[in-house]
Amino acid sequence: MKIEARQVEAFLKKPDPKIRGVVIYGNDDGLVAERAAALAKTICEDLKDPFRVVDIAGDTLKGDPARLADEFGAMSLMGGRRVIRVRPAGEESATALENLAAAPAGDALIIVEGGNLTPRSTLRTLAETEPTLAAVPCYMDNEAALEGLVESSARALGLGVEPDALEWIVERLGGDRGQTRSEIDKLMLYKGTDSGKTVTLEDAMAVLGDTASIGIDDVIAATFDGEPVALDRALDRVFAEGGNPVQLVRSLQRHVDQLHIVSSHASKGGNLESAMFKARGLPRGGPVRQRFERHLRGWPLPRLSAALSRILDAEIECKRTGLPDEAIARRLCLGLAQAARNARARR
Repeated sequence: MKIEARQVEAFLKKPDPKIRGVVIYGNDDGLVAERAAALAKTICEDLKDPFRVVDIAGDTLKGDPARLADEFGAMSLMGGRRVIRVRPAGEESATALENLAAAPAGDALIIVEGGNLTPRSTLRTLAETEPTLAAVPCYMDNEAALEGLVESSARALGLGVEPDALEWIVERLGGDRGQTRSEIDKLMLYKGTDSGKTVTLEDAMAVLGDTASIGIDDVIAATFDGEPVALDRALDRVFAEGGNPVQLVRSLQRHVDQLHIVSSHASKGGNLESAMFKARGLPRGGPVRQRFERHLRGWPLPRLSAALSRILDAEIECKRTGLPDEAIARRLCLGLAQAARNARARR
C-alpha cells in the first residue's frame, strides 16, 4: 500500500490494523527517524520496553530471512502488542519482508527504516504493492511544510509567530527534519522563558543567528557582490555544518525574487521605499538592508532575469540528474559571483 503525502500524518496517528509492516524511506534521514518513532509509539509508548520493542539491524536479515515472520508471530511475555524496528535497512531486507507478508498469523507491527530507495527498489515496490504492507515516503521539507512545522510548534506553547520572523526562520532552516526540529525546539525553549506571546524577528535572530544556516547570508552576500574567495569560504562553512544544497539554491532564488520586485517597481517610476516594503522579510536598516541596496544597484533587471533562469535550472538539476547537489550549488554560486565580478570590472 502506497501512503500518499496527504495521508501520512493520519496514518502515523492511526495505522490500518491490517498492515503488518511499514517501510519508511526517503532522503531525509531525520524525518524517517521521526516518523518511525511516532508510528512505533502508537503500539508501545515506551520505546525502551525490552518485552514489547525489538531492534534488528537490516543486514542481519540477509542471513536470517525468516526472522521478521517469526517476530510477527511471537507473543510478548508481559502482554501487549509488540513493535519490531528494523534499522538501517536496504535491499537485503526484501526477502524477509516477503516472508512477513506470507506469514499465516501474528500481531506485531514491523517498522523498516530504509534509506533513499529508488522507484526500482525491490523493498519499496514490495511495500507499495503488497496489501498487508505500507510504504511511507520522507522527503526534505519544502517551504510550506517548514512554515507549518514552525507554526504548529509555536501553537503548542500558545504562541504566535510574526510574519517577518516566520519568513526569516524558514529561510534559515535546512531541509533535514532532524536538524530542523532541533533548531525549532531551541527557539521554543527560549520563548518558554520569555513573557512574550509572539515569536518576533528579534527572538529568531537571537536564537538562530549563530547556526550554520546564518552562513547562507554570507553565501548570498559573496555571490551577488562578486567575491569568489569569500564565497568559497562561506560555502565550505555552510556544507561543513550540515547545510542543505537545495535549501541554499532556494535562498538564492528568494533573494533574486526580492531584488526583481523592487527593481521592477523602481523601473516603472515607483517609490523605492514602497517597493522595499513589498519585499517581505527585508529589514528596514542595518547591514542586510545596505547589502540589498548594493545588489539592487549592481544587478539590473536583465541580469536578474538571467540569474533566476540559472537558479531554476540548478534546482531542476538537483532533482533530476543524480549529480551531487553540493557540486551543483557550488557551480551555481561561483558562476553568479563571476558574472557580478565581470560586470563590476566593466563599470
